[in-house]
Amino acid sequence: MLAGLAIAQSEDRLPREPAYLGEIRRGPDGKLQVMSESPATDAGQPTVAATLVVGPGQKVATVTEAARLARDGEVIEIRAGDYRGQTAVWTQNNLIIRGTGGRPVMLADGKSAEGKAIWVVRGGKVRIENIEFRGARVPSLNGAGIRFERGELTVSNCGFFDNEMGILTANNREQQLTVIDSEFADAPRTQTDFHHLIYVGAIGKFTLRGSRFSNGYYGHLVKSRAAENHILYNMLVDGAGGKASYELEFPNGGVAYVIGNTIGQSAGTENPAMVAYGAEGPRWPENALYFAHNTLINDYHTGNFLNVRTDRMAADIGVWAINNLSVGRGDFFKPAQGRFEGNLTAPRADMLEIGGVPARVPVLSPLRGAVRVPGTANGVSLLPTAAFRFPVGTQPARAGSALLPGAFQ
Repeated sequence: MLAGLAIAQSEDRLPREPAYLGEIRRGPDGKLQVMSESPATDAGQPTVAATLVVGPGQKVATVTEAARLARDGEVIEIRAGDYRGQTAVWTQNNLIIRGTGGRPVMLADGKSAEGKAIWVVRGGKVRIENIEFRGARVPSLNGAGIRFERGELTVSNCGFFDNEMGILTANNREQQLTVIDSEFADAPRTQTDFHHLIYVGAIGKFTLRGSRFSNGYYGHLVKSRAAENHILYNMLVDGAGGKASYELEFPNGGVAYVIGNTIGQSAGTENPAMVAYGAEGPRWPENALYFAHNTLINDYHTGNFLNVRTDRMAADIGVWAINNLSVGRGDFFKPAQGRFEGNLTAPRADMLEIGGVPARVPVLSPLRGAVRVPGTANGVSLLPTAAFRFPVGTQPARAGSALLPGAFQ
């Protein structure tokens, strides 16, 4: 009896099982630390995001493995270098994927994730920074650098070259895509399909800012079916070797704010229209185009600077075309409904070049002060607050009392 009591008392004094504190991951400072399962500490402070380092010589050597191991809320740092055939499917939430020590290059090398893209993204909120995507090819001819299928995706300071599609999205009203300070170029030289540098499906919102597009072929530079579009301070100029169709298209209408862009059509274009709206008829209940302070350069012998298909859309579709500057031959048709004012022309010889593109009006041009402040639409100012900065990015722009037409003040 006493022996049994002693055993029981001894068992009561055994140390408790240690609490699970979380996995050990490398923190932003490079030190190993325990990463909590919960999003906040007991004090209510958020935990520090873990960093998963990827590259040759690292514990995680391939991007494919990193996509499998990554957890919600982590930062994935990919070391500079060429990553051949390392396709990935990202399904996590609150994920940041960024290149470090230079820009890592994702080379398709004949492979694809799920027969779709170099990377497939269908998580929650995902941000991709400083990564390059090259050579996407798939049997369906729409292989993308990134196939975006669900959630909210931000792409910043990335490059997309020689892909059948640079970025291709699914058709989900809940999706949002933001592309900032990135470059898209070099569509494949085939006529077997339309290879767009960006093809945005029927998603909720698309924002494109400070990015550069060139050297398309047969397809468009930018095509968007989104319900709401903000196309701001970009350079969409096909270039001497380009043979793109449209430079910018909204085939199903939607609400589009196109402000402060430089848009250029090459002499070898596949379609004389530069910007097209509504060619396939309406998809969304709200449709309007606000087209202000853009510089439109046409190197083709003829063309349409803006083509709004009122024959496919409602005849009373609202179009505001304000303070745009056209360079080269072409027609700028006045819309049936809306505002059409301050749209002027300039000889190519009078323009100053930015990155080899005749985009800027000289400071002492007689066009200065020739246009008025464009106002706002739905609370969105149509007066540029920034300007494209070559080769990618934007810089602040302060408009004085004497406004110029076009993208640069």
